[in-house]
Amino acid sequence: MPPSNAKKELLESFLRTTDEFFSLNEFEELIDSKKKLRIKYGVDVTSPYLHIGHAVNLWMMRELQDLGHKVIFLIGDFTTQIGDPTGRNNTRPIIPQSEIDKNADEFIRQAKMVLRFDDPDLLEIRRNSEWFSKYNLSEFLKLLAMVTHSRLISRDMFQRRIKNQEDIYLHEMIYPILQGYDSYVLESDLTIIGSDQLFNEMLGRFYQQKFGQKPQVIITTKITQGIDGKAKQSKSLDNYIGLGHSSRDKFGRCMKVPDELIVDYLKIYTKISIEEISIIDKEIVKDPMKWKKFLAEEIIKRYHDEASATREREWFENTFSKKITPEDIPTMEVVDSQWIAIDLINKYFDNSKSNSEVRRLFKQGAVSINGKNIPLFDDTIDIAAGDVVKVGKRNWFKLNIISS
Repeated sequence: MPPSNAKKELLESFLRTTDEFFSLNEFEELIDSKKKLRIKYGVDVTSPYLHIGHAVNLWMMRELQDLGHKVIFLIGDFTTQIGDPTGRNNTRPIIPQSEIDKNADEFIRQAKMVLRFDDPDLLEIRRNSEWFSKYNLSEFLKLLAMVTHSRLISRDMFQRRIKNQEDIYLHEMIYPILQGYDSYVLESDLTIIGSDQLFNEMLGRFYQQKFGQKPQVIITTKITQGIDGKAKQSKSLDNYIGLGHSSRDKFGRCMKVPDELIVDYLKIYTKISIEEISIIDKEIVKDPMKWKKFLAEEIIKRYHDEASATREREWFENTFSKKITPEDIPTMEVVDSQWIAIDLINKYFDNSKSNSEVRRLFKQGAVSINGKNIPLFDDTIDIAAGDVVKVGKRNWFKLNIISS
C-alpha cells in the first residue's frame, strides 16, 4: 500500500492527464489496497506507430510500475485479424500474420521508450491468440448470448454508418465482445485508454461482472489537437509527434504547434509543474517562439536526454535563425554533372514524394543550389561536387559526383 503522500502525488499526477474515471472511488480503493495491480494495455497492431498522445497512457502506467504494479502488454494478434472498427467509416482490411508479428515487434520497441520491460514482475507480454485461437464455438455463443443487439448497435461509429447507409459486417460487431473478454481472461484491475476505446472496455467490466470478477477500473485520458491545431494526432494526417521520430524531427514538429496549444502541450506531454506552467501562460504572448523551443526541449528530454535537447535547439537556431547550413547534412552520389532539376530532387526523395508534390516545391521557391533559387522544375542545371542543395525548410544534401 503506497504511503498517503505517494497516493496524493499519484492522484495529482493522474488528474493532470485524465479525462474521466470509471470510477474515481474504485480507483482510490485499488491504490489503497495491498494488491499488486494488473494493468491491461491492449494494442491492435494494424499500424505500428505510437505518438506522444498514446504515450500519455504509457507514462501513467509507468508511474504505477514504479509503485510495483504490473502492466499486461496485450498484443491483439487475433483481434487484429478482424480489425477494430473504432473511428472507422469503412471496414478495415485483414492483414497477414507475418505483418502482425512485425508490427508487434515495432510496437514493443517504441513502448520501451516509456514502460519498463526489464523486470518480469512489472511487465508481462501476452497475445490474445493464446485463448481465442482455440476457443470453443459453443462457449463463444454463450458470450454472444449475454449481449443484446441493441447494445452493440448503439456504438457511435455503427450509428454513423447506419445514418450514411454504409455496411456493418458481423465480425466488426463482435470485436467489442472479444476485447471485453480479454479483460476477464487477464483478470484486469485497471486499464488506461483513449476515450474512443471506452465502449469496448465497458464491455470488459460487463463480462468480468458476469463471470464473478471485480470489474476493472477504466481511466480515459485527455486528447489534444495535433500540431496542425485541428484534428487529434494521426499518422494519416501527419500532424503528430511520434515516439519513433528522431530528436531532430521531434523538435521540428514542436515548432509547428500553434501558439494557443503550447500550454496544453506542456500540461499533457511534459512534467513541468502546473505552477510553472501558469507563469509561462502569462508570458507566451510576449514571445511564443521562446516557449515553443522550451516545449520542444522538454519533450526531447523525456524521450531522449538533456544533451539531445540542447543539441537540437542549437541546430534549430543555427539553421533557421542564423541561416547557417548544417554541417551534418547527408551526401548524395550522382554520376552526371548535368541534370533536369526535378530528376535530381526525385533522386533525393527516392520516389517517396509524387511528381506533383515535387513540382509544388519548385513553384513555392523551396528549391535552391548554393543559395540560388531554382524556380523551374524542368530546368537543365549544371552541378559540381560539393554543391549544397536545399529543399523546403529542413532538407539539405551535398552532391558528390562519381565516375560512371
